[in-house]
Amino acid sequence: MKTRGRRGSSNIEDRRGQGPGVGGPIAIGGGGLGIIGIILFLLLGGDPGSLLGGEEPSSGVRDGGSGEYAGTEQEEELADFVSVVLADTEDVWSELFRQEDMTYEDPKMVLYTGSVQSACGLSSAAVGPFYCPGDHKLYIDLSFYNELQTQFQAPGDFAMAYVVAHEVGHHVQTLLGISDEMAKVRQRVSEEEYNKYSVAMELQADYLAGVWAKHDQESGYLDPGDFEEALRAASAVGDDTIQRRARGYAVPESFTHGTSEQRMYWFKRGYQYGDLDHGDTFKELGL
Repeated sequence: MKTRGRRGSSNIEDRRGQGPGVGGPIAIGGGGLGIIGIILFLLLGGDPGSLLGGEEPSSGVRDGGSGEYAGTEQEEELADFVSVVLADTEDVWSELFRQEDMTYEDPKMVLYTGSVQSACGLSSAAVGPFYCPGDHKLYIDLSFYNELQTQFQAPGDFAMAYVVAHEVGHHVQTLLGISDEMAKVRQRVSEEEYNKYSVAMELQADYLAGVWAKHDQESGYLDPGDFEEALRAASAVGDDTIQRRARGYAVPESFTHGTSEQRMYWFKRGYQYGDLDHGDTFKELGL
């Protein structure tokens, strides 16, 4: 993805190297890609306490005098990269909302290390990137970039851009009132039934990420191979792929994000149409 010389977002909240703040429940409901990892961790006998057992080691340090965080060169380059991606989503969604006679409200992106406090509670980096509708913020520990390359076998800068765009997709859903409707559904259906709605919610965020990518491509910002990097990332975080990797088999009734095939399909569909009109995943899934 072409980022050189392009503006970064002013909506970055850098909490790297800071403590998580006041404690609370693990924020697992914000739509983060790492939610499946948390569930599998618990199913496979992991200690829930270890998820909040202090901050994970960071390669950067926070200067006690200036209060500024100093990461490695790679980490700072990645911080600049996600800032440009966020700014790009601001431009795309502001224009698309304007075309629909709506006003887009920019979300904030919180960079953190180890664990973080949000309006959704206290979360460990093990959750992965997530969006909290309660405060309209995306939360990302930049170490997830390394996980994409090693654990998920999805290298490339546009794989990380897809992750950011997916979480921004959840923000778009919040602005459209979809997140509020999901909260109501959660109160009246069983956990297994709600999983189906959760899958539709996540696939729609993939569709919206594809919409953004389509407009990025039209602006000439994509490099050769970027689209394929995003597809590999979408495939790598499918429920079936993650569950088979973790325990050798998949349990469809426990899916909350969709299969690899579904996630690739909806990202490609968003990329094909580039609008808000063809992403009703709830209707497509019979909900």
